[in-house]
Amino acid sequence: MKAEELRQIQAPFKALYREAPEKAVITLRAKGALGEGVTCKVETGKALVEAGLHPATGGDGVALCSGDMLLEALVACAGVTLKAVATALDLPLRGGTVSAEGDLDFRGTLGIDKAAPVGFREIRLGFELDSDATPEQLDTLMKLTERYCVVFQTLNRRPALQIARTSRAGEPGDRGAAE
Repeated sequence: MKAEELRQIQAPFKALYREAPEKAVITLRAKGALGEGVTCKVETGKALVEAGLHPATGGDGVALCSGDMLLEALVACAGVTLKAVATALDLPLRGGTVSAEGDLDFRGTLGIDKAAPVGFREIRLGFELDSDATPEQLDTLMKLTERYCVVFQTLNRRPALQIARTSRAGEPGDRGAAE
């Protein structure tokens, strides 16, 4: 795709969102069903994946680890964002790779050390690019990729999180809709 093609595709969206900013706010959703054993079947929109325990916490390695999925989402978003920015700036890219790695201390997840964090301590995102762009152009590409990558910015700026529970009517623990 060329820069002008991308501009033409995005122009109506940009115009709409400038005119009616509320239309730019879209709710994305994910849904999963509790599976057999310690698994959760997640609908991805393109396929059904089964997530389970990481082998370091007792999983068998057959089901996907949600931590891996988080890093995969970061890589996917960063890669798409980088390609979109490079296209918009008309920077030549012959190819490249995006990688992410993160450090987990499973003592926290397993509840054996209250001082150990639950979740990633650190995540490193890397790019290896094949390009004739100048170092300054590549620096700009990196800055803009960081700025516009949704998953990176979500992780970097911790959104407000909420958790809720509902029960099916008549099940133990359900006190009706008046809760």
